[in-house]
Amino acid sequence: MPFLAHEPLSCLVLRLLLRKFGRYICGVSGLEHVGPEKDPFILALNHNQRMEAVLVPSFLIFKRQGKLVHFLSDWNFRMIPGLAFILRRSQTIVLMNKPARPRFLNVLKPLFAPRTPGWVRAADKLKEGGAVGVFTEGTINRDPSTMLRGHTGAARLSLLTQTPVVPAGIWFPDHQRGQPISDRLPMQLDIGEAMPPPPISDEPSLAMVRQWHEAIMRAISGLCHKAWDPHTKRRP
Repeated sequence: MPFLAHEPLSCLVLRLLLRKFGRYICGVSGLEHVGPEKDPFILALNHNQRMEAVLVPSFLIFKRQGKLVHFLSDWNFRMIPGLAFILRRSQTIVLMNKPARPRFLNVLKPLFAPRTPGWVRAADKLKEGGAVGVFTEGTINRDPSTMLRGHTGAARLSLLTQTPVVPAGIWFPDHQRGQPISDRLPMQLDIGEAMPPPPISDEPSLAMVRQWHEAIMRAISGLCHKAWDPHTKRRP
């Protein structure tokens, strides 16, 4: 499996990034659940602010001695200079679902489309013994008290590959009650124990996927101190 420690330029960028922004991670628990010896697994997290999408993967790569967690990432982030370099170096898995903003940038979308769909690539990474990371809400949710319903992709991927899910919650000790979560609040990352998926012998049913998704989201909910309800609106 790929190691950033074997690439001097990537290692330098990682260290500079964490030196500049590492202070925004004010505490971590449960790192033993995502050590490199625990691969393969699917890390499933909530998503509150922009900073998380770069800082959490970078921090985990550093703590795993350079071994990658392949996070799923929307294609439009590949158009942002600097960020695109980091995403390529960390070998994120590109998803093509969302439109760009402003919409005229969608004309560039075919240039970023991989030959293999993102969820197929994620399954391949797991079968090869790697780790995959998913922000299960599917978008930034600044609500300090309630999670979005989320997308079932991680649950389905876990069932299909029979890979355990490691739930993780991001929360903000300094957050002021009643305010939306800002991009510069220091975060606490709490990582739970691995959850083995129910065994299956065939294609999982929709009911089974939804049931497993609910178990995953409730585990994340407990770790990030937000309520979760399967009937909550799911934003695209």
